[in-house]
Amino acid sequence: MPESVVGTPDVWRLRARGCWAEAAAILAPYCADSPDTALRRAALLVEGCMFTLDGWSEAEDALRSAEALAGSDEERGAAACERGHLAYAATLFSVRDRADEARAAFGRSAALLSQVSPGRPLLDFRRGLFAENVAQNPTAARAAYRRAHAGAVAHGDALLTSFTWRHLAGLAAADGDLAEAHRGFTESLRIRVDIGYLVGTAPAMLALAEVEPEPAATALRAEAARLHALLGGIPVWLPHPAESA
Repeated sequence: MPESVVGTPDVWRLRARGCWAEAAAILAPYCADSPDTALRRAALLVEGCMFTLDGWSEAEDALRSAEALAGSDEERGAAACERGHLAYAATLFSVRDRADEARAAFGRSAALLSQVSPGRPLLDFRRGLFAENVAQNPTAARAAYRRAHAGAVAHGDALLTSFTWRHLAGLAAADGDLAEAHRGFTESLRIRVDIGYLVGTAPAMLALAEVEPEPAATALRAEAARLHALLGGIPVWLPHPAESA
């Protein structure tokens, strides 16, 4: 789940290493009195689903609790964005087709979040994901990613910026613009290394390796394999880095 690197250092360190349940447990005692904390806990568990393809019911329960606590338009809009993301993930990984639910939730979030809301760039990014991977509309995806990128940079959201760089680069690669793809993948990887987002570093290395000349490409794949093994094979959907060398 791409967002600002906020919260306690312990929560971030656990999240960055793929320990979403442990990070969520730190927040759990404070959720009843804080809609924001409840949503952050739900977001951690949803992100865990994205990387492990497990924990769907726990994420659903946490999200329902966060939705029940939301009181303002900003809180309801952020919760709707997370609802859309969970439904998108379930659809993307063929757990269950929830595309209509995702589309409706993102639409509700867009209606609730103002154009200057700090949550708007994340919503734009997730709508881009839906457009690219579910609706198969790269033109709409590119426009959404560009809005998200501009917003992430403006709000100083380093992690989201790394995601927008990566997905814009992926579209550039698909269009044959390898120079722009290389630029985007390089920036995405650099940011993830800088902020210590270990669980997202191996995928970023493999993406860059696809547009990097040898011998640098092989070195990136070897380092991705080492890191992937160190993290216990998370993300589980990543092709085995050693096999892509």
